[in-house]
Amino acid sequence: MSTPDTSTQWGTPDMVSQLSRVLVRTPTTKGKFVEEGYWRMPDTTALVTEHESFTALLEQLGCQVDIAPAVDGLVDSVYMHDPMIMTPHGAILLHMAKPVRSPEPAEFRKDLERIGVPILGELSAPAFADGGDKVWLDAKTLLIGIGYRTNEAGEKQLREIFAAEGIEALSFHMPHAMGPEYCLHLMSVVSPIRNDLAVVYEREAPVTLLQELAKRGIKTISVPDEEYMSLACNVLAVRPGVAVMPSGNPITAQLLRDAGVEVHIYKADVINRGEGGPTCLTRPLWREA
Repeated sequence: MSTPDTSTQWGTPDMVSQLSRVLVRTPTTKGKFVEEGYWRMPDTTALVTEHESFTALLEQLGCQVDIAPAVDGLVDSVYMHDPMIMTPHGAILLHMAKPVRSPEPAEFRKDLERIGVPILGELSAPAFADGGDKVWLDAKTLLIGIGYRTNEAGEKQLREIFAAEGIEALSFHMPHAMGPEYCLHLMSVVSPIRNDLAVVYEREAPVTLLQELAKRGIKTISVPDEEYMSLACNVLAVRPGVAVMPSGNPITAQLLRDAGVEVHIYKADVINRGEGGPTCLTRPLWREA
């Protein structure tokens, strides 16, 4: 466990408060993108260029961006959201199910220790989990998706960790969808935009999730089928009602604008071919409540 940096503020109480500091990783251009990562034929030159543009957009929106170095061979490591969970007080390193991603938490530990982020703990086998299966509604409510990337042992370990902090964990079983090689996380079907608004893909969202959002008075914007595979449901809030989303999703972008959301779009022709949008590309380190 690392020594906390008491001179710096860390923690994320939700998914929508002001994003003050965020960690990203430069994408590698070396690795078995298709064979091991199931990418859709990446153009590695464009991959790097699009990532640079995305990072610049975050900085333009007022985020302090920490950039971790590329790790050759770890083709999915550009998707920084998954190897750990950021809590209101520090980081929890995870144990990942996808074989090509299993070394990522160890690399992530190096990045966190380098910049001084406190590490509160980590999962151990037989548990596995991805950060994309975790959604903070508020500082005391965490949603957990159970599926091919987060198993019941992982859910149990996380529930025990958070119970000690007085945090309620609500679990939702994810559908089979397109199978275990297809990246279906909880955040594949829901992205909070404001405390009272979320983007959802209803066709693959658990019924109990939709019911929970409705019970809490959270309105939803439904992503159309034709924009789901271009990751219209993967939207990053940089502050309440200000969002970043990938290109190629004009219907969802307009629905967001109609709901009063300020929308910023980055070019994602290549960088989303590993099934990862702006939430996947970022690991928020500090959101100001």
